[in-house]
Amino acid sequence: MTSPFPGMDPYLEGYLWPDVHSMLAAVILEMLNLKITPKYVARLEISMIRDTLPTEDVGIMYPDVEVMLTGKVEEPDIPYASTQVSPVTVSIPTLKSIEVKIPVVEVKDRANNRLITAIEILSPVNKRAPGLVPYRKKREELHHAGVHLLEIDLLRRGKRLVQHPKLRECHYVVALMRATNKITDAWGFNITDTAPVVPVPLAGEDPDVSLDLGEALKTIYKRSMYHLSIDYSEIPPPPAFSDKEQQWIKNLDFG
Repeated sequence: MTSPFPGMDPYLEGYLWPDVHSMLAAVILEMLNLKITPKYVARLEISMIRDTLPTEDVGIMYPDVEVMLTGKVEEPDIPYASTQVSPVTVSIPTLKSIEVKIPVVEVKDRANNRLITAIEILSPVNKRAPGLVPYRKKREELHHAGVHLLEIDLLRRGKRLVQHPKLRECHYVVALMRATNKITDAWGFNITDTAPVVPVPLAGEDPDVSLDLGEALKTIYKRSMYHLSIDYSEIPPPPAFSDKEQQWIKNLDFG
């Protein structure tokens, strides 16, 4: 089964996201290697980032740790200087930090194993504190090192790293920061659109190769059979869509 959405499926932004992230990186690697070998090769680099504020995504990315006690809590009848402690409103478990695997697709020159282009698929931890600061630093370091950066943001929540009035109403953004200039090319699209075909720069005078993000999304949806894990009768993960967008979603054919 294919996704009922023409491009990015917003239901993939929820608890399925870690799997979506890994699968999308693997498929992008596969698609690129068909085009860039033998001079270049794409490889996966896995970094571990400690998410020190997992509560920001409790119930979305980390559904298994959403354990809260609400309602009336019975308090022991123990006097405290002729008064009793007020009943708590809610008891929230203290969550420890969580290690998050971040797969990055790296295009390298086979002759000297030099990193040419990094393809980052943003994770929630990249788009909010405290992970936002080190990720911004990484972007700067890649640029100073002469590495191209293709940044794929398929998450509506969190802080948008590429800001422009024309992107303000876009649900998703793909941005390309070439190492050779200070201009960022950006492709914005919505849930009603197909995902863009974007360029992936190589070294020197070698021409760009194309990456069909829409085809990559279709591939991972079919391979992972995400329709078996999604209940399309429920509302998509936050943030909420506008009334017009919600009506558009209701009119889709969910099979």
